[in-house]
Amino acid sequence: MANLKEIRSRITSVGSTMQITSAMKMVSAAKLKRAQDAITQMRPYSEKLQEILRNLSATLDLSENAFSDQREVKNVLILAVASNRGLCGGFNNNIIKRVNVLLNEEYANKNTKIICFGKKVTDAFRRSELRIKNDVVGVEDIFGALTFENAAEIAQNVMDMFLAKQVDEVVIVYNSFVNAGFQLVKTEQLLPIIPTVSEIGDGVADYSFEPSKEEIVAELIPKSLKIQFFKSLLDSAASEHGARMTAMHKATDNASELKRSLTLSYNKARQAAITNEILEIVGGAEALNN
Repeated sequence: MANLKEIRSRITSVGSTMQITSAMKMVSAAKLKRAQDAITQMRPYSEKLQEILRNLSATLDLSENAFSDQREVKNVLILAVASNRGLCGGFNNNIIKRVNVLLNEEYANKNTKIICFGKKVTDAFRRSELRIKNDVVGVEDIFGALTFENAAEIAQNVMDMFLAKQVDEVVIVYNSFVNAGFQLVKTEQLLPIIPTVSEIGDGVADYSFEPSKEEIVAELIPKSLKIQFFKSLLDSAASEHGARMTAMHKATDNASELKRSLTLSYNKARQAAITNEILEIVGGAEALNN
């Protein structure tokens, strides 16, 4: 059994760790509330706009909507969204694993490039020739200032790459926020836009354009793609805080349990030491009497 000094030192160390994890849990809980409100408000708007976008794309020909150009897929761009920090369970590793699956299976025979968002996924592919440096898209650290303007700048650069036929398909991999304890890794195709096909027939929603179809298309489609990308970033941010809060909650519980176990061991060792001292005193007294 370890001596009393070593056990006391471990109890102090575990107590300090428990204070840190508890504080990190509370910080993540506060950030989660803001991030959850942001994604909850954004989702209905983004989903409805995406629905309109797909219906609209089905009514246009290629000359009117270049973003629906379904060409042979030779060059693929993967947008991998993770985080800048760890201590959030499998949040970052799940993204890295999904990207590796895409590289090794679905896009194994394609010319694939990756744009990394977040230091953890950037570090994972730092030595890879597939990684495109973030300065190519104009924003070094998107999570340092997560605003629609910054996200729109990145999305515009990606759309320009698609229009210039540098890439034939763009997919985004991110964690979708379900609740604080569960995040779902999603792979969504950003470009080209997949038009909606009616289950009943070839008919799709019939739109009346005002002021004109050309002006609406020129404004709506790029905006909806930017919003879809921004929604994915908000989803990932909320998922990160939820994952970190859950991880720190478990870490705090584990530290508390370990502290109780160490305290019990300390009390047992202390009691044993006291008993030994009493026995030595009694033995010494008996020896003097004899």
